[in-house]
Amino acid sequence: MSLDLAALGATTEPHRHAYDWRSLALYALGIGARRDELAYLYENAPGGLRSYPTYAVVPAFPPVVELIGRSRADMAMVVHGGQKVFARRPLPPSGELETVGTLKGLYDLKKFGQLVIETESRAGGEIVFTTEWSIIVRGAGGFGGPRPPGDDAPAAPKDREPDWTVEQATSPEQALLYRLSGDVNPLHADPAFAASVGFPDGPILHGLCTYGFMARAVVGRVAEGDAARLRALGAQFRKPVWPGDTLVTSGWSLGEGRYALAASVKGRPEAVVGNAWAHVAP
Repeated sequence: MSLDLAALGATTEPHRHAYDWRSLALYALGIGARRDELAYLYENAPGGLRSYPTYAVVPAFPPVVELIGRSRADMAMVVHGGQKVFARRPLPPSGELETVGTLKGLYDLKKFGQLVIETESRAGGEIVFTTEWSIIVRGAGGFGGPRPPGDDAPAAPKDREPDWTVEQATSPEQALLYRLSGDVNPLHADPAFAASVGFPDGPILHGLCTYGFMARAVVGRVAEGDAARLRALGAQFRKPVWPGDTLVTSGWSLGEGRYALAASVKGRPEAVVGNAWAHVAP
């Protein structure tokens, strides 16, 4: 199926997302939060329930799916290529978000097409989150469109070891738990479906679940457990992760609260996430 080039620039109507402490705690559990992260899991935690800024992907998911549909991309050929989240202000512990998505880019990668979708989530009229999604559509390239602009993500230094490394075990049920926050693609739950689309070893972990684990690694290692200090996180998804794998996130300090990141799976040498970076406020 050819992409609909006329969809470029399309903007959705606001999608409303009501949430409360259960929504935030369920998301935190989905990205692996443990009991020592009680401030993100317990509604009566001292100082009130906190949230991870990567929750931004939850209200953004419906408008992103709408825009993928408006581009006429074949959902069976869609791969999540990369993700960026920017936290603009703290998320209230409960309320309603209105999220608008815009198809900002439609690029030709020869064999593949690429959609770039941006979203903006507001609470009470004020921007809380903005996100950018890179969506790869297999077999949809060759339409003569432009190439994507260069990626300005900071590179991990090659001349020194990482400043820190964090290992995080995922559970065999991790994808089943994460999907309860809204991404119910059967690729992450149904063994027969996973095998039919090229994953005979079973359902894979959501890329955004891996992304959330990376966020927790950054928060725990360099933000003293305060997720409000994580202002931005970007990543490109390279290889699949399976529930039960142990993620290894490494970070290199670049100064002024900027970090280059990489993630792999313990026991497998290749990176599962690349071109990753974070900005942490003082």
